[in-house]
Amino acid sequence: MAGETISMLGTWMQQMAQGWVLAGLTTDAATLGLVNFVSGIPMLALTMFGGVVADRHDKRLILGIVMLVQAALAIAIGTLVASQSIAIWHIACAGVCLGISTAFEVPAAAALVPELVAKDQIRSAIAVDRSVFHATRLLGPALGGCLISALGTASAFFANAASFSALMIALVTIRPRPRGSDAEEELRQSGMKEGIRYVAKDRPTRTMLTLLALATLFVSPFFMILMPLYSRHVLGIDAAQHGLLMGASGAGALLGSMRLMAIAPAQRGFYLRLAAGLVTLAMVCLGGAKGLPLALPAMVMMTLGTSTLFGLANTIVQERAPDYLRGRVSALAGLSFFGVLPFAGLITSRLADWTGMRSAMIGSALGFGLCAIVLLASGGWKTLSPSEDSSPVAPGSE
Repeated sequence: MAGETISMLGTWMQQMAQGWVLAGLTTDAATLGLVNFVSGIPMLALTMFGGVVADRHDKRLILGIVMLVQAALAIAIGTLVASQSIAIWHIACAGVCLGISTAFEVPAAAALVPELVAKDQIRSAIAVDRSVFHATRLLGPALGGCLISALGTASAFFANAASFSALMIALVTIRPRPRGSDAEEELRQSGMKEGIRYVAKDRPTRTMLTLLALATLFVSPFFMILMPLYSRHVLGIDAAQHGLLMGASGAGALLGSMRLMAIAPAQRGFYLRLAAGLVTLAMVCLGGAKGLPLALPAMVMMTLGTSTLFGLANTIVQERAPDYLRGRVSALAGLSFFGVLPFAGLITSRLADWTGMRSAMIGSALGFGLCAIVLLASGGWKTLSPSEDSSPVAPGSE
């Protein structure tokens, strides 16, 4: 946990710094959307293959290789920023390389966490993992803003590169996965179609992945891609205040992830609907905010809702996934976010340029709220009740 905490702090610092660099190179929202789209194509193409690799091979080795690649990319971009020769195409090229590495990282990391605990502890393990993720999201942007003010923008990239060493040390301490039965090991060698078949037959998993995709389509582009433009050109705030706003997003997300451990299975449908309502209301408030006094609490409320929604959905997916398919199911869960985000970023950035950032936010909020109501009213979440059989259907069974 200590290694992940240090590494994630560096990741959030770099993400904040990179967004700030991009916002300084262009005022065009469509350009940011295009950079994100180019970066996301490798994930769209390779994540399912990454899931197959995660099920077949040592997840620790996969993550170790990924960390080395990402550290090298951070050093390269940091050097370009320090020499004042950074250009948008540099960031796009680095994004492509990062997308390739992330296509293997996401399913391996998501599948590794449940392997470290008993099945009845998966909910708590995911909640703790999400809490670390969002706690660092709270501190990382604020630390990044302070570091940029004190040592320059490049320092955030170099700090991120150094932070990967802590996670690599932590990976060495994790014991290898015990070998399963011959039948299970044979199932691990099957292809991606087995994972797709499982998701197609398991209604709760299918419902949760659809909900994740909707949140990614309507909500994620604003705080994953366009927030630096929103801060810089809509609210008119500086880097330190932008770091504070992103820190507020981490505060809401941390509260949501900590709450996950206390949500009983029978309450999940209620909290999913509540989270969708919070996200909708918060985005409308952000669209109308004139400054930080309203934007800060709205950001807390929005990320409280999104972290609850994403956390519950991923918990349900991981609890139901068979061990031998966990990497492939995790890949599909990752695609519901990373596969949708590049296209969502293109659409939303064009919409923001056409209608204005505020109108785009409010319109997207209403679109998400309507779609979430329709999806959750369909009853897919009702099978999440403990009174229902939550045993997953074996792939290939009728």
